[in-house]
Amino acid sequence: MSWSIELSPLVPWNLLIAAAVIAAALGLVLVFRRSRGAFLRILSLAALLAALANPTLRQEERQGLSNIAVVVVDRSMSQTLAERQERTNAARAALAAELSKVKNLDTRYVEVTDRDGTGKDGTKLFGELTRALSGVPPERLAGIVMLTDGQVHDAPKSIRELGIDAPVHALLTGAEGEFDRRIAVLKAPRYGLVGSEAVADLKIEEQGSRAAGTPAEMTIRREAEPDITQTVAVGETFQVPIGFPHAGPNIVEIELKPIAGELTEANNRMVLSVEGVRENLRVLLVSGEPHAGERTWRNLLKSDAAVDLVHFTILRPPHKQDGTPINELSLIAFPTRELFQEKLEEFDLIIFDRYERLGILPPIYIDNIARYVEAKGGAVLIAAGEEYASPGSIFNTPLAQVLPAAPTGEVVEEAYKPRLTDLGERHPVTQGLEGASKTDPKWGRWFRLVSVETPSGETLMQGPGDRPLLVLDRKGKGRIALMLSDHAWLWARGLEGGGPHTALLRRMAHWLMKEPELEEERLSTKTAGLKVTIERRSMQDKVPPVTLQASDGTTIEVQPLPVPGAPGLFRAETMVKEPGFYKAVSGELSAVALAGAANNREMAEVVTTAEKLQPVADSSGGGTFFTASAPGAAPASPTLPRISMLKSARLLHGSGWMGLKDREAHLTTGITLYPLFTGFAALAGLLGLISLAWWREGR
Repeated sequence: MSWSIELSPLVPWNLLIAAAVIAAALGLVLVFRRSRGAFLRILSLAALLAALANPTLRQEERQGLSNIAVVVVDRSMSQTLAERQERTNAARAALAAELSKVKNLDTRYVEVTDRDGTGKDGTKLFGELTRALSGVPPERLAGIVMLTDGQVHDAPKSIRELGIDAPVHALLTGAEGEFDRRIAVLKAPRYGLVGSEAVADLKIEEQGSRAAGTPAEMTIRREAEPDITQTVAVGETFQVPIGFPHAGPNIVEIELKPIAGELTEANNRMVLSVEGVRENLRVLLVSGEPHAGERTWRNLLKSDAAVDLVHFTILRPPHKQDGTPINELSLIAFPTRELFQEKLEEFDLIIFDRYERLGILPPIYIDNIARYVEAKGGAVLIAAGEEYASPGSIFNTPLAQVLPAAPTGEVVEEAYKPRLTDLGERHPVTQGLEGASKTDPKWGRWFRLVSVETPSGETLMQGPGDRPLLVLDRKGKGRIALMLSDHAWLWARGLEGGGPHTALLRRMAHWLMKEPELEEERLSTKTAGLKVTIERRSMQDKVPPVTLQASDGTTIEVQPLPVPGAPGLFRAETMVKEPGFYKAVSGELSAVALAGAANNREMAEVVTTAEKLQPVADSSGGGTFFTASAPGAAPASPTLPRISMLKSARLLHGSGWMGLKDREAHLTTGITLYPLFTGFAALAGLLGLISLAWWREGR
């Protein structure tokens, strides 16, 4: 039960205040002049003001509400180190026992774990705390206790940022004096050009009060490179080379040899994954006499942002030359020497589209192209028309030594639908083309095919009479492709529904330029958490097992199985025990995988610290306390501060104790009002005082 007085003035407050000021002034004048009956006059004025204020006696029936304390328990990955988990459990039980002894206190517990189990995003105690406080009335919150190692990654600078008016105390589950080493990345490239090399700046850091002072021994592992072991000084910056042998993620692992006294070895490994990007591919397109399909190649290559295209069309062959001066011609002279001798090796791919020997390219330049393929790893694509079967065929040049098929001299002029061969169904260039079928492809017809003798290499598509249509081959270090029809443009124009010309021609060009995704024999990996998916592409019906090797030397052997509906593709999945760098090997093929969050934020810093929570504790009046007296202390006997309930205090912690606010919260169940200046009794009393003052003044 509670009593109080409420005022409900009969006149506005400003008038009542003005009247009170005037009455006080009159009272002072009466006292100063020592007027007869001054006390009675002042008492009468006060009674009149009280009547105007209309006071009411308020009686409340109250039901007390308990205070609420919130205990946040850190169950993150770093809490599993150095017996912290056992100490956390023991401290939680001891804290629960102490809080249960406090009268009128309700305790709520919040268990915070890694949401994805990897620790990639660190420990987020305050995010979970905010969600837990959404159901707690602020006027009942007595305090917050955090049971943690202090490695919190969402701590605000002040508790006021969260709108909380209650002390925050931290019970640290570790001990002062812990020691650990870790690899810190100071600067690392985000990407690099394939074939180039970059460096990352790293440093070995020691955390804790003890410095080992001994040099650090490291092992550096890179793809397709032997391991490197080196010694570096602690605290000094050193550089690690990163190569880019291929497009996509290029992975480098740095492993630090552990030393005695370290808190954990989990952060002794750092994995850098840097994206490899290709420079723009340079393509030289040489077209013979203009024809309907010429723009198909040009449009395709110009639409690819990764391709720099140089295109020349032979509009004025030598036999059509006349005496017109060169400076009066609108045509550009064909720069044969510049393209085919000085800058030939700058091109990744050369395309001859219906090219015919017209005396423009001397045999020495054609021979340069053949050597460019075999010795320099270049690529040539021949898009052949009927000129390939003529005496002026490009086959009748030094380029014949790298071409996969010789023309018979016959040109087949009949309607047919290009069909995939058995190899074509498995080869990444033609596999999965929309509408593909060995018997009845769902695309438009072509009407010309150049007949050739038995080709070398791989025949992926065929025409009437099972004649080769698309042939791919490797010559020395380079590659060559031969398309034995010039009617791919019919698909581009949509004749009879068209066909997948864009996909076919683009895949063919990128295979020639050695795009890894289009290799016939390829091993690749994908990861999702600790699950590793291995994909093996092969032209064979079966593939050997794949060995997955961890950085510590342990291996797992898995057998990829055929993927239904995808001939030539084999897949296997396996779970690994720990995050990190894994190498997959199948014969001469290899690939690397980065499983889990190897560089997770949670395990980067693991030494128990009060620094991150100290600003929050200070701004709220709380404190930080270590629960272990020294490293290695018995986890079953944590040291906890004494708990005190305080009604009004700014500082809520001290040596060996922590305080909670006693909010004295309540719920009002009933209210009774008793007016003090109403009715005839109040009026009679007021008139009596006035009359008595008048009588005293008249004597």
